[in-house]
Order: sequence, then C-alpha cells, then structure tokens
Amino acid sequence: MEIGENELVTTREYDVPRELVFRAWTTPELLARWWGPKGFTNTFHECDIRPGGTWTLTMHGPDGTDYPNRSVFVEIVAPERVALDHLSGHEFRLTGTFEDLEGRTKVTFRQRFKVKEDFEAAKPYCAEANEQNLDRLGEVLAELAG
Repeated sequence: MEIGENELVTTREYDVPRELVFRAWTTPELLARWWGPKGFTNTFHECDIRPGGTWTLTMHGPDGTDYPNRSVFVEIVAPERVALDHLSGHEFRLTGTFEDLEGRTKVTFRQRFKVKEDFEAAKPYCAEANEQNLDRLGEVLAELAG
C-alpha cells in the first residue's frame, strides 16, 4: 500500500493472464462476487460497463447496513485498464491497471480522492478495505483459472 497526495495505491500479483483479470473487472456477474471488503455482498441495479456508462449498486455490509453507490465508467481499455468515477459519498476516481508479467498479472488499484478532507476521512478504513477487495478478486480469479 502506498499513500500519495489524496491517493491510495495497492498492488497485487495474480497467477493468471491479464485477460482473465480484465474479464473479472468487466463482467457484472463476476464483479458482483468480489467487489467490496470481506463479508460484503452486492445488489447491482445498473452496470453499463463502457465509457460514460453508469454503475449503481447497493453494497450490503456484514452488519446489515446498506451502502448505495453510484459510479460512471470513464475508461475501458481491454485488457489494460478500467477507470471509474465514484460519485456517491466520498468522490474519487478508481483506476485498475493490469500489467502482463509473462502469463501472470500485476494489478494496480488506484483510488484518488477529489477532496483532501474526504481522503483523510476515508483513508483509515479504505486502505484495509482495498486489500480485502483484492483478496476477494484473487479468490474469484483462482476459481476461474481452476
């Protein structure tokens, strides 16, 4: 985990081709399985994965709390990256980049907040939540590669 100016950066390597990682980020049924921290589930209301497409979902916390989310996809470049602007609550741009490592994939998960105060408020829980999110992605990728 790196902490930059208004930005959290988490990297992870997976023993799968980047096309599979890209698929897990751009297939709603797969995305719903891994998105969010440990113990969370998702209900997708709209998931239009294309530049300008809207993604609305409700994340359900393990304690029963619902977290409505609205984002707009900014960039989809197969199989290299996905970027979206999270517009509900703390506003941030999330960018996932996928680097080919000769059959393995390095994922860089960048979360850059629009407002410094939002970044400071979210940093204590987002750092761990992002790690958990990538753990969950790894579980889905291992299953897909299995």
